[in-house]
Amino acid sequence: MTGKIVFRKAALRKPKLKKVQMSQVMLLLLMAVLVVFTSTPMIAMICRAFMPLEELYIYPPRIIVRNPTLQNFSDLLTSLSASVVPFTRYIFNSLFTTGSAVFLSVLVCCMGAYGLVKFKPIGSNAIFAVILAALMFSNHVTQIPNYMVVNAMGLINSYLSLIIPKVAVAYNFFLVKQFAEQLPDSILEAARIDGCGEFQTFWKIAMPLLKPAWSTLAVFSFVNNWNDYFSPLIFINRNAMKTLPLALQTMAGGAGVVARAGTVGAATLLTTAPAIIVFVIMRGKVMQTMTYSGIKS
Repeated sequence: MTGKIVFRKAALRKPKLKKVQMSQVMLLLLMAVLVVFTSTPMIAMICRAFMPLEELYIYPPRIIVRNPTLQNFSDLLTSLSASVVPFTRYIFNSLFTTGSAVFLSVLVCCMGAYGLVKFKPIGSNAIFAVILAALMFSNHVTQIPNYMVVNAMGLINSYLSLIIPKVAVAYNFFLVKQFAEQLPDSILEAARIDGCGEFQTFWKIAMPLLKPAWSTLAVFSFVNNWNDYFSPLIFINRNAMKTLPLALQTMAGGAGVVARAGTVGAATLLTTAPAIIVFVIMRGKVMQTMTYSGIKS
């Protein structure tokens, strides 16, 4: 009986309302304003891809499309497919070079960082100092020596010219190295005692533990390589070897810019969408890496 009375009193109690402070409200409003501000260019890009030509040059300019159309995408595929090089060729070039560069960069940087941290070869500190020094140079500064090396190897106008220079990247190596330092040596020693070779230990033990790091590396590498038009501009002279960003830059200039404004908007959306999709899918791993990369066990 006593238990029923206590239960009824507990049921009759009104839940306490959590007090919302004015600072929290202001913080939420500020965050909402920042979200709207940062998302406006993306919304404008998406709307521009679906805008008819009469809305693209209306004054004052519109951000939100009122009469969406797929004509821009149809014109893009029709105009580029009717040219000497079809549009699908540019897509294939970008997918192949980007996918190959991402895969090789993840493999090489993970193996190099793991070996440098866990085996500590002679001169490892000097090697890491050189990698840190390489972080200070912009990619555009190193394009001249890269071109000289690629030209001396006879790789101009080939896929390898867009893949090999992007395999061993100093930032990718540094990111994995900082994360690899947190791998417990006891787990690796236990794997060796159980009979695993060094490559098995790396592939079956270290790589799963380094998944947040190399997932982040894969995202950054994909975004940088997919959006890169400067390297193809330097190393590629043939139209059939151009990547999608370079073809987009070529299409955006020249005569008939006004008539191709909607087509350029559609091509911009198609170029940007894969990078956004990859980041949205892998954002959890990216946040995990950013959270734990500075924590030592």
